[in-house]
Amino acid sequence: MSLKVPKPNNIQLFKDGYKHLQGLEDAVLRNIQAVAELSDLVRTSFGPNGRNKLVINHLGRLFVTSDAATIIREVEVVHPAAKLLVMASQAQESEMGDATNMVIIFAGELLKKAEHLLVMGLHASEVIQGYELARAKALSELESLSTSSLPSPFTLSTLAEALKPAIASKQYGFEDMLSKFVAEAALAVMPSNPKNFNVDNVRVVKIMGSSLSASRVVQGMVFGREPEGELKRVTKAKVAVFTCPIDITQTETKGTVLIKNADEMLNFTRDEEKHLEKIFREIADSGVKVIVAGSSVGELAMHFLNRLNIAVLKVLSKFDLRRLCRVVNATPLARIGAPTPEEAGFVDVFETTEIGGDRVTVLRQLVPGEPGYDSKSEKTKTATIVLRGATANRLDDLERAVDDGVNVIKALLKDPRLVPGAGATELELAKRVDTYGSGLRGLAQHAVKRYATALEVIPRTLAENALGGAEGNEVLSRLWAKHEQKGGEAWGVDVEAEQDGTLLATEHEILDSLAAKSWALKLATEAAVSVLSVDSIIMSKPAGGPKVPQQAGNWDEDD
Repeated sequence: MSLKVPKPNNIQLFKDGYKHLQGLEDAVLRNIQAVAELSDLVRTSFGPNGRNKLVINHLGRLFVTSDAATIIREVEVVHPAAKLLVMASQAQESEMGDATNMVIIFAGELLKKAEHLLVMGLHASEVIQGYELARAKALSELESLSTSSLPSPFTLSTLAEALKPAIASKQYGFEDMLSKFVAEAALAVMPSNPKNFNVDNVRVVKIMGSSLSASRVVQGMVFGREPEGELKRVTKAKVAVFTCPIDITQTETKGTVLIKNADEMLNFTRDEEKHLEKIFREIADSGVKVIVAGSSVGELAMHFLNRLNIAVLKVLSKFDLRRLCRVVNATPLARIGAPTPEEAGFVDVFETTEIGGDRVTVLRQLVPGEPGYDSKSEKTKTATIVLRGATANRLDDLERAVDDGVNVIKALLKDPRLVPGAGATELELAKRVDTYGSGLRGLAQHAVKRYATALEVIPRTLAENALGGAEGNEVLSRLWAKHEQKGGEAWGVDVEAEQDGTLLATEHEILDSLAAKSWALKLATEAAVSVLSVDSIIMSKPAGGPKVPQQAGNWDEDD
């Protein structure tokens, strides 16, 4: 036995205030604990029966949602290992727009399973090797599980069916209505080559009041305000978009004007008015009938615009202004003046309508079948889903469900293959990966088998959230039995528990996008492997000077 040489313990490697954690206990297991905490937080929000979380962010804004992407965006996670998981789920959100919760739950479960192996004495590199082998196997098996794909050309019913499972996981009970709206809006803006489908062309406008059944899809862009002037409807109009205030321009330098008598005073204001009138007459002469202002509109300017029969709409959101420019094909101008023919846009219909007691403005291009439609011109089409609801939080949650639905369409246009949903695919993958692990040699086989048991977490969570913990275990046992039979790949969890808590996902049209599942498995395994490959944490002292001491209330009073 070798002699243990004592080490001096006063070597200072880092500046004061640094934290240095290393080794299995301090770094690895602590990281796994933090990640497990995060995955448990969103686990109860998974599936159609997921519970809502009430989150109040640092600005005091309130969110009531079961959407994992929103929850983790608004909860400021500071633990470095948990941040890796947050980044993985954000990558899934930007790539697919769906299955963000699956990434967090699955990565958390992989790390929980790895914890037992590490405590038993396996090295992290062996666990990582096993996980990567299992991921490669799971992805290759996933390709063979595709039961159907989205039929082309698209119809309203086929698109709505494909969207239902994704929307049901956010708004269970309203999926039929919402998937119909999303499918209708997507079909209205579908370009001749579906691969060029742009999710930005489907807008959502939220109008408080009434209920979801009063929602509808409007062709074109809808703005929740009336035009500023007297003109409320224009057809076949040239459009100019200005980002600057439409008013008398203020000079950059300050000047003093010396006025000696009343005539000079009148002439001074008259010159200003004449100059403004000249500008607007030039705009009117260039053929512009609609002006979109990104900032304020002055009273004098409004007077001249009304006289010249030019409609004015204020759009204060920069994001909406950019989108509008794309629809009408205009260039936003930073100065007031007549636009050149290239800078001016064109809109077929500019009108004011009433939706549920609220006056709104609609800008739209004509669609095939309408009188005056010109098939030669290639125009950007937009559709707006006007959502109605009783509270702002409800409307926000409906908007998130619609966003998910639109992203699912985008994903399905890239890869139309569908796999059985309701946890059926994950359980079948668990079965096949487990069989693969049993045939391996070496220590990596333990990690492969743990990967297989981690895949069970998806159907288990669905069953537990819908039917409770005890019943969830029984449903999982029944599912295993059905998957062992020949042709049992499509058996999943029945959240309504009409028979024994299981159902054939393909029969009930519960199908998920293969691409979204594949990305979720990749990103979750990557996040778990990143956390496992860390063996020490070095945290520097946060930047910034000393904190201001908090004074007690009324500290400056004498008594």
